[in-house]
Amino acid sequence: MNISRKSRNLIMAAYLGPLALGLGAIATRVDAQNAAAPPQAATAQAADSKNDELRNRVTAALHTDPYFYDGHVTVSVENGVVVLRGFVFSDWDLRDALRLAKQAAGDSQVVDNLSIKEGGRR
Repeated sequence: MNISRKSRNLIMAAYLGPLALGLGAIATRVDAQNAAAPPQAATAQAADSKNDELRNRVTAALHTDPYFYDGHVTVSVENGVVVLRGFVFSDWDLRDALRLAKQAAGDSQVVDNLSIKEGGRR
């Protein structure tokens, strides 16, 4: 098969031209998608840091109170809402945990998922 150099170059350009242009368009779209991602990631990191700060503040408040045993209480923050989980040993401990958490949380809502285990030991 004898094809002239000019014909061969035209055939190659016909096949490779759209391929090169298509890959260039894909690369541009990917760059555009990546450019929009960092502000969302920064917002998520800011929310995570606020949640961590709130969790640490409530945990410290429960731990530093001399009349409350926090060994069986875990604190988590979900979308800015403080959640207390675990168990306490009396109704008084339950009220104390909620009072301390609400004071430390400020304007954030506090959800009580604590149970009372009567007759327990600290």
